[in-house]
Amino acid sequence: MEISKIGEFGLIDRLTKDIQIKNESTKYGVGDDCAVLHYPDKEVLMTTDMLMEGVHFDLTYIDMEHLGYKAAMVNISDIFAMNGTPRQMIVSIALSKRFIVEDLDAFYQGLQRACDKWGIDIVGGDTTTSLTGLAISITCIGEADKDAIVYRNGAKETDLICVSGDLGASYMGLKILEREKAVYYQMLEEERKKKAQHPASSSMGTGQEGVPFFQPDFSGKEYLLERQLKPEARGDIIQQLHEAGIRPTAMMDISDGLSSELIHICKQSHCGCRVYEKNIPIDYQTAVTCEEFNMNLTTAAMNGGEDYELLFTAPIGDHEKLEGMDGIRIIGYITKPELGCFLLARDGSEFEIQAQGWNPLK
Repeated sequence: MEISKIGEFGLIDRLTKDIQIKNESTKYGVGDDCAVLHYPDKEVLMTTDMLMEGVHFDLTYIDMEHLGYKAAMVNISDIFAMNGTPRQMIVSIALSKRFIVEDLDAFYQGLQRACDKWGIDIVGGDTTTSLTGLAISITCIGEADKDAIVYRNGAKETDLICVSGDLGASYMGLKILEREKAVYYQMLEEERKKKAQHPASSSMGTGQEGVPFFQPDFSGKEYLLERQLKPEARGDIIQQLHEAGIRPTAMMDISDGLSSELIHICKQSHCGCRVYEKNIPIDYQTAVTCEEFNMNLTTAAMNGGEDYELLFTAPIGDHEKLEGMDGIRIIGYITKPELGCFLLARDGSEFEIQAQGWNPLK
């Protein structure tokens, strides 16, 4: 169905008709000029992200449902990174005429699935036309007790540096998708040349609109693809820390790469750091795929980005508790600022940590 047939308000009604309010702080959601929220005894947290087609995502290899899920999760992750609880979400989309109503249905299915997982209300947004591709802007609103909020500037000398999960998998998933995309376009170009020379012949079966069938080779790489296409915000880690009585001194999510996020925390906390290469958590599939691409494994883990794991510092007195927690790895410690930020390699040598993660404006 063409979107123009139901119009903007018809589209909004269709996408939001099944939304049910879950939070007491949501007094009024979709349906008026503004949403109405009420936080009498909490601090309000707000974060926003823009995702641009061709910059942040490629519809060649991500479908609309996964895109909706990922777009929500990257915002939810920011609220957790402040030690908060996500409550509401505002979703704005600009799209071209190549999209149909069913595309937006799929996008909202993914979006709603991510919000349902963490009890978040979708309370508004905007839809408009784009002449340059799909653009997505999402704002997530959360809450936290004043004394519970964790900023990036609280790390102190001797604090432990910790990360959740494993690193580099999302980046290697992206490398695989980009490789298969390149193979696909090479195949299309060869098919185009063949048809130009022999219009009546084709060596391949075709799907809709005469596009040749193509089966990517993803065997054994499922975990890496999921990390890239379906990231998970680590609210489970926040809950685990809370139950253990551990309050991080500084924290942020790893969206641009571990190296960049370490520099952010050290710069804002006016400190240095030492990180042990041997302690950086890396999945087996990540290691194998790095070898296939002839890439340095530590480089992928330090600079890949889009892991959406949590990087945090904690008092050294919590060492025993942290050592016994699933999904958390101590990778180093905070130092005096004059000692700088260094990676301690397996052979004992030191390398200065450079912010080489994702930079959208570079």
